[in-house]
Amino acid sequence: MRSRFQTDRRLTVRMTVTMFLLGLLYVAFVAALIFLLKSWLLVVVIIAAMFVAQFWFSDRIAMFAMRGRVVEREEYPELHAVVDRLCAIADMPKPVVAVSEMDMPNAFATGRNPDHAVICVTTGLLRRLEPAELEGVLAHELSHVAHKDVAVITIASFLGVIAGLIVRFAFYSQLFGGGRRDQNTAIVFAAIMGVSAAVYAISFLLIRALSRYRELAADRAAALLTGRPSALASALTKVSGEIARIPTKDLRTAQAFNAFYFTPATGKEPGLEQYFSTHPSLEQRLDQLGRISAELGEAAAPGKAG
Repeated sequence: MRSRFQTDRRLTVRMTVTMFLLGLLYVAFVAALIFLLKSWLLVVVIIAAMFVAQFWFSDRIAMFAMRGRVVEREEYPELHAVVDRLCAIADMPKPVVAVSEMDMPNAFATGRNPDHAVICVTTGLLRRLEPAELEGVLAHELSHVAHKDVAVITIASFLGVIAGLIVRFAFYSQLFGGGRRDQNTAIVFAAIMGVSAAVYAISFLLIRALSRYRELAADRAAALLTGRPSALASALTKVSGEIARIPTKDLRTAQAFNAFYFTPATGKEPGLEQYFSTHPSLEQRLDQLGRISAELGEAAAPGKAG
């Protein structure tokens, strides 16, 4: 089903190009593993099993890690009312609504497609935002669902996950130590580790570049759907400021899921590391919303950071 979220052709092109490049990388990676391990069946079975597990259970994994639980209308009537209204405007299926008992103000969407999607907000977000600001955040997350961003990022990140696991396994299993290992075995595993590390690095950069653009695309789609970019800008400023005050040690668990969040769980604006970030800077996001506000002729332009 097509929603009323505006189609972003640039996002579609970037997703297509990124997935094509990752596909080539995937084929090369599998071919290298088959060559080194001398068993195509073993490689294919292991990778296929892990792919199915990640794709089909990514929503459950994210919900478990972030302590999210599905909530009914009777428990959170105002939250459900906002989601109902936005889904009606966007003409899209209503996702499952969940709440995470976390003080960190944030939200995320997960699920393999719009018919099996979950949108989750933290109690910290609900407590801090005004209704219009919450609507902007939820519209942003619904845009990710409508544009199938969650499925694309899940699939795209799979290769990096596999490569990272292989690197860690090779590193921690002491494959290069002890007299029981012959030289040929050590060379094979050294080659596997090298290939995996290269694949992880390349996929990491490709996915981060795509993720930053999709966040800008979701901001734009949400602003146009609600007609209130200033409310979304206010939510961004407020949430980013609140997260910056949370101790880094309390954010470490959440940081593993940064690619899925409304705003990253980091305590500072990135400097050089912005090129490796899952999200564009707050300034970039506010600048874009300011331009949209001017396009729409909104009375109150969104405030700037700083």
